[in-house]
Amino acid sequence: MSSKEKKKGALQEKLQLLRSVTHSHAVNKTSIIVDASKYIMELKQKVDARSQDVVEDSSVTMVTVETLEKGFLVNVLSEKSWPGLLVSILEAFEDLGLEVLDANVSCSDTFRLEAVGGENQAESVDAQMVRQAVLQAIKKCTEE
Repeated sequence: MSSKEKKKGALQEKLQLLRSVTHSHAVNKTSIIVDASKYIMELKQKVDARSQDVVEDSSVTMVTVETLEKGFLVNVLSEKSWPGLLVSILEAFEDLGLEVLDANVSCSDTFRLEAVGGENQAESVDAQMVRQAVLQAIKKCTEE
């Protein structure tokens, strides 16, 4: 078999595979590709619709951590408050060896926390570690 025939055979196999995946009844190459393009656009619309549903179902939570001279300023703002969320975040601080020096909390319908935490341990803790620990604490509460 020549190289040209092998390539043509491989192309035909790929077109048949594309035809079966996209549920196309077309027989020529151009129509198969057009059907595949339409199929991909339909899938994209479905993904976009599902993504929008997920965004509407979940609440928006923002966590920012600023490094201070001897500690961190942690801000958490969530559109929703969950039972045990404050306790979970404070446990995350404790696990990192951060002592809460000052805090303002509101957890009626929404959840808002502004806390200043100072390092209690000699080991180094950075803002990214604090942010990740707070996000894990939030995730733990929202999944229960």
